[in-house]
Amino acid sequence: MEGGTPPVRKVMVVADASRESAGALQYALSHVVVEKDELILIHVENPNSWKIPLITSFLRRPSLTSSSATTSAAAALSSSSAAASEGAQQQQQGDQVDFLEEMKRVCEVAQPKVRVRTSKVQIMESTNKAAAILSQTEVLGVDLLVIGQRRSISNVLLGRPGMPLIGTKTIDTAEYLIENSKCTCVGVLRKGQNAGYLLNTKTHRNFWLLA
Repeated sequence: MEGGTPPVRKVMVVADASRESAGALQYALSHVVVEKDELILIHVENPNSWKIPLITSFLRRPSLTSSSATTSAAAALSSSSAAASEGAQQQQQGDQVDFLEEMKRVCEVAQPKVRVRTSKVQIMESTNKAAAILSQTEVLGVDLLVIGQRRSISNVLLGRPGMPLIGTKTIDTAEYLIENSKCTCVGVLRKGQNAGYLLNTKTHRNFWLLA
């Protein structure tokens, strides 16, 4: 209604301890969610898969002011996720933290007027990740799905383990969600810390958005 309160939206971000996921969350915090929206961080876990720990640099963030909260928190998220990937082999058990709760805490600092919650879904090897995410978007009534995307020739041609099959072609999880999600799905490729985002949806491909 014109002049009325905008409807509350449910925005879901696919979360894991990767640079791609950090970039997707940065995009959601800075360009998508607004006051009173609900942000859902979903992590789909295969109990038999190798886990990347999130190291404690995630906890060492500077104090944030309201004017710089989104940018600073998102930058901290990106650097800590990168460190998690690079330092995984050097981690000791006592240094491991719950990355999903840390992501939630970053979101609450960056967007204090947005409700943030987490959701963990365990799947077996016979269940693909994309199907589990699609199911959750429908169960939770999600309006917008955001997922980090990595582009490479090997991904396009060969796919990666655990990706769903469409006919005789194997495509990655992000592409499958973009094409098959009932709600709008945005694939996000972060192009450097200050270089912006490359966005993909079902109707728009390789859309460049400045940071």
